[in-house]
Amino acid sequence: MSKYDYLIVGAGLYGAVFAQEAARAGKNVLVIDRRPNIAGNVYTEDIEKIHVHKYGAHIFHTNDKKVWDYVQRFATFNRFTNSPVANFRGELYSLPFNMYTFNRMWGVVTPEEASEKIEEQRREAGISEPKNLEEQAISLVGTDIYEKLIKGYTEKQWGRPCTELPAFIIKRLPVRLTFDNNYFNALYQGIPVGGYTGMVANMLGGAQAQTGEDFGKGAVSVASGSIEVHVGVDFFDSEGAPREDLKALADKVVYTGAIDAYFRYKLGYLEYRSVRFETELLDKPNFQGNAAVNYTDSETPWTRIIEHKWFEFGKDDEGNDIPKTVISREFSSEWKPGDEPYYPVNDEKNGKLYEEYKKLAQCEENVIFGGRLGEYKYYDMDKVIDSALQMCEKENL
Repeated sequence: MSKYDYLIVGAGLYGAVFAQEAARAGKNVLVIDRRPNIAGNVYTEDIEKIHVHKYGAHIFHTNDKKVWDYVQRFATFNRFTNSPVANFRGELYSLPFNMYTFNRMWGVVTPEEASEKIEEQRREAGISEPKNLEEQAISLVGTDIYEKLIKGYTEKQWGRPCTELPAFIIKRLPVRLTFDNNYFNALYQGIPVGGYTGMVANMLGGAQAQTGEDFGKGAVSVASGSIEVHVGVDFFDSEGAPREDLKALADKVVYTGAIDAYFRYKLGYLEYRSVRFETELLDKPNFQGNAAVNYTDSETPWTRIIEHKWFEFGKDDEGNDIPKTVISREFSSEWKPGDEPYYPVNDEKNGKLYEEYKKLAQCEENVIFGGRLGEYKYYDMDKVIDSALQMCEKENL
């Protein structure tokens, strides 16, 4: 008999939610992760009392009350509102595009004036049916905003000309004829007080992550089941426990890694964008006065700078009592083997390749593929959680 009901590969959001629900249903679960920590890309670490988003900024936002109620079982959320700033060669603009942006760009004061200016530039561009991202952006906000605030940033982020990117990437771009600075049009948003790592640890029942040896130790009871967590265990590491030996430990495997990696890239590589972070601890209380500043010109090599302390609600006052600050510059790059895959490149070519891998996955007995990499989807956090909960329902958990 197998020792565990489920082996979960990946201790990120999808894996942690699945582990929680399985254990609550009386199942025994083993969670492994190749990184030395739990929480996947939402991992936060403490530096000088500042919760640093090590793998990029994550702001939880959702319109799904079921998901919102679910995450609040594991963390208290602050009231952080995402209001990024765009820096174009020293000119600062509000994001999302709103009346502050239009006033700064054109000097217009009323929504009617802003609307007329956008419409004028749409007509001059002569775009009826947008065929790519550039045409879609101009049809939404006009030429000036596209040239200053979209083109350079987007081409750095995706490593391709905007004329070669599909229009749908930018269709959800917020454009408002109001003075609303809230980037997300969501009923609920915020960041867990104390960081995401604590929230994920609570999902895992408070299990203390063990290193890759001594399987069978450190399990915690959750309802009538249990969760055991081991970090520093690579599912593909031939020098450690071979993959088939790990799979034999459980009746079923929940795999949240890259789907093409699971099949050893036998059909070819799916494409991703990767991100490199340069993080600095600075000897000053305030570097840029905002959590996120996007650099939208093409000359600046980074896409944005995150100042982590401003994710904490109320830090305008108390944050300045912390004499230091932590910033991260983000550099986007084409993924290559060995890099962290961040954003699936959801174009036609990769979509077709994924469908072929999906057919292989459907034939893989007793293996569930889930999450951003397992399903090759650009998921927001709430969608990852919802996807995991739906899979738990299918498993009768």
